[in-house]
This record gives sequence, structure tokens and C-alpha cells, in this order.
Amino acid sequence: MATTKVYIIYYSLYGHVEIMAREVQRGANTVQGVEATLWQVPETLPDQVLEKMKAPPKANEVAEISPEQLVEADGFIFGFPSRFGMMAAQCKAFFDATHELWETQALAGKPAGIFWSTGFHGGGQELTALTAVTQLAHHGMIYVPLGYTFGSGMFEMNEVKGGSAYGAGTYAADGYRQPTELELQQAFHQGKYVGEIAKKLKNQPLPA
Repeated sequence: MATTKVYIIYYSLYGHVEIMAREVQRGANTVQGVEATLWQVPETLPDQVLEKMKAPPKANEVAEISPEQLVEADGFIFGFPSRFGMMAAQCKAFFDATHELWETQALAGKPAGIFWSTGFHGGGQELTALTAVTQLAHHGMIYVPLGYTFGSGMFEMNEVKGGSAYGAGTYAADGYRQPTELELQQAFHQGKYVGEIAKKLKNQPLPA
């Protein structure tokens, strides 16, 4: 049975999305026959701006991805911070650069999930996901929402928890808050869930 390649593609400025991405990868890699790989979208901010924003260095061991490499994957899980209720500009710029793939519908039929980080409750926990779905739709990708497959963790009311039926999420507050154990468990679950679906579609492809 051929290996199912799942790409976890993310942008992280202060590390919150990166932490989530690593947990998503761990979950996906628990699925037998799935190989999940981390990728970063290219940074668009100058080094001087990043320095003024006190952004930590990017993970050296995680390579940047180019649009043409997307065709190598069987499934995707995209992660990004929210900016005014939508995906960060770096991720939008990356999707904007996939025009040739859109033109040929090279990604059509491939499953894709999304996860994110926002500052607070009103920062786009659901709006960020809803607006990101448009990128997947134009490529003909199959959006894989989390639904309520995370079970009782979806109904947690005794602690702050990001995420929704659209995917895993975390709250960063003003930057000091890190993903909680419950949020990481949800990210792990999403990786495993999307990995299983990608594997099924790989072995039973949709009709052309």
C-alpha cells in the first residue's frame, strides 16, 4: 500500500501555531501508512520589522514550501494566526501564488483541514475558518471540518478552549498564553482524523 503524504503547512509569528502544527503532525503520523510533514509558508515581512515586533526565529528544521510542491501531497492541514478575523497575509500571499495550480485544478479532490490561533474570543475563532474555506473551494479541495468528532472536549465549559467544528484552535491572548493541554489534544485528534480520511481517499480515489 502506497504511503499517504499529508502536508501540515503553517505560518507562525510568535510560535503558537507552530506548537499546534507539531501536535497535528504527531496525530497524523499515528495513522499507519501516513507520512505527515511540516512546512512553513514564506515570510513576507522584512527582518527589521520582525525584529521590532520581537518575533522569535523561525524553526530552522522546517523547510519553506513553494506552491508547486503542493501537488506532491495527498492531503493538507493548513495552520495560521488570525489577522482581523482572517488568515494572516503571509498565508493569503501563498495561496495567491498558487494560480497555476488553480488553473489546472491540480489540487482538486484532495482533502484539507485548517487550524488557527486568535487573540481573544472576538478575534475570529470561526470567521478565520469560514473565510479560509474559500481558498480550498476555488482549488476544488475537499474541506474536512472537525465536526464534533473530538467528543466531550468540544463541550468543555470549565476552561478557555479554542477551536470549533471547523478545526482546532488556540487563544494567544496578548501573546503570553500558550496552547493548553486540551487544545493540543484537539490538534492531535485533528491530525489523526484528517490523516485517516486522506488515507481512505488515497486508496479509493474519487472519479475523474
